[in-house]
Amino acid sequence: MRGYRAPRAFDGERFLAGGALVLVEGPTIVGVEPGTAPAPGGCPVTDLPEGTLLPGLVDTHVHLCADAGPRALDQVPELDPAELDAVVTAAERASLRAGVTAVRDLGDHRWTVLQRARRDGERPTVVAAGPPITSPGGHCWSMGGETSGVDALRRAVRERAERGAGVVKVMASGGVLTPGTDLTACQFTLRELRAVVEEAHRLGLPVTAHAHGLAAVERGVAAGVDGIEHCSCLTGSGVHLPAGLGAALAAARIDVCPTVGFLPGVDPPPHVQARMAAVGATIEDHLPHVAALHRAGVTLLAGTDAGIGPAKLHGGVAHAVADLAGPCGVPLADALTAATSRAARACGLGGRTGRLAAGYDADLLGAEGDVTTDVTALQRPRVVVARGREVALA
Repeated sequence: MRGYRAPRAFDGERFLAGGALVLVEGPTIVGVEPGTAPAPGGCPVTDLPEGTLLPGLVDTHVHLCADAGPRALDQVPELDPAELDAVVTAAERASLRAGVTAVRDLGDHRWTVLQRARRDGERPTVVAAGPPITSPGGHCWSMGGETSGVDALRRAVRERAERGAGVVKVMASGGVLTPGTDLTACQFTLRELRAVVEEAHRLGLPVTAHAHGLAAVERGVAAGVDGIEHCSCLTGSGVHLPAGLGAALAAARIDVCPTVGFLPGVDPPPHVQARMAAVGATIEDHLPHVAALHRAGVTLLAGTDAGIGPAKLHGGVAHAVADLAGPCGVPLADALTAATSRAARACGLGGRTGRLAAGYDADLLGAEGDVTTDVTALQRPRVVVARGREVALA
């Protein structure tokens, strides 16, 4: 048994008065005691006298095949299997070193991540979607998920279930990183999207939809998806959130991952900025839009789109929490929940990780500083534990 103690602690749902002493045995948390409690006899304790103890963070939207370079997704088809494996390994290690102990991969290249997902070793818990389902020539078509027609879409869902996917990702609109696609247009009919949802739910899998365009967001709600990625609500004249849409998202309990968490001072590559400018999309407009979603009662997640470019490094969930708790106006505890227990539930890991509670995986982040007064303390990990194993941070 080993203990971890800090004068401040967030258990995945609330702050614990007086901090906590978290007791770990093997890969599991076996107890959470008050911060001033004595440790069991003979139990070594790692003390963080100036720090904050939290569950390991969860990133609900990553691309482990992408290296966060200027051509991150463009280069993936050019890599041989060994090179791609190295990129994924580096992404996993970067995530762990930042205190991200679980990720949901939503952009696999021809099953690479899904085939690795059951490997043992020092890596985050990975929930993988396989190649995202997209229309012929649609967003991220090169990942191998091109499909159209109700019957073919149902087969595509079944294949992902058979290969062990934990979620189905469908590209409901075009995307910034795929030239020739339209961010504001729908890639599938309502009947096709409903077929994806029906087949996935029959097999016990949730569906999350990439949707930048307003029409695609509305179609996702009508189809009954479980989550929406980005939810940018773009039209031909910029961002537009109709009065009833936020309420509809909240009423349907659809998780929205607005993919905030931009590395400060780092701009997207020029070709990405040009694509965004063509539809009037800017980071500066997106954050107030996310704030409006929050005010409408929408359930938000702190996923980042990690790996897609230099402003989206693997392990950047702490930046997403800072965006949510800052310009997006989300209360700190709610923003932290979006990166811990709520994120774990959205990934199908609820009851397993995302909490400081007995019986949960020993996934811990010890941050250097007081998160309650300085949310950027999350960006300074002092101790990271993944399923009971301490992670080397140097």
